[in-house]
Amino acid sequence: MEVYPKNFEALVESLKKLPGIGEKSAERMALAILDMSTEDVVQTSNALLEAKKTLHSCSICGSLTDQEICNICSNETRDKNLICVVEDYKSVFAFEKVGNFRGVYHVLNGLISPMLNIGTDDINLASLVKRVSELEHPELILALKSSIEGQTTTSYIKKIFENKNVTISRLAYGIPMGAEIEYLDMLTLDKALFDRKIISE
Repeated sequence: MEVYPKNFEALVESLKKLPGIGEKSAERMALAILDMSTEDVVQTSNALLEAKKTLHSCSICGSLTDQEICNICSNETRDKNLICVVEDYKSVFAFEKVGNFRGVYHVLNGLISPMLNIGTDDINLASLVKRVSELEHPELILALKSSIEGQTTTSYIKKIFENKNVTISRLAYGIPMGAEIEYLDMLTLDKALFDRKIISE
């Protein structure tokens, strides 16, 4: 027995592809879309297509941008010697919402995970090494989650920058084990950044 009209079912199935969206949530969203004006639906559709077409990784840091270089990397007031290393661009958004960090970022686009066959060549490490080699007395703040993958990646980054005049710090503990950076509240994230601990220099 068909519960939905075919076109409505297709809309629900499309919405279920979004993370965290199940059957009921997709149904509610689909019904909300049908209640929108045709103009608003067209505007939303165009925004989705335009975002998919124009958004890509920054050529310097790997974060999300619609330009060749993101607005953080191109901002001359940011401290280029202070690089916050994060797993993905969602973490960049989280730190920028806090608003107190005046350095720049480097997005790894993943973490080292032997169990998932993700090695050092599968994440954005080579460009980090290149960036650091062009700086004087840089500091890397490792803002990676407290998981096995995060710890493995942290250890590897420490190893590749040994004896290279690079200060390496990590976010202060107090962040729950396994927590995703982008889901932390602003106060916790700000304090973790401020209370970061030097782990190599």
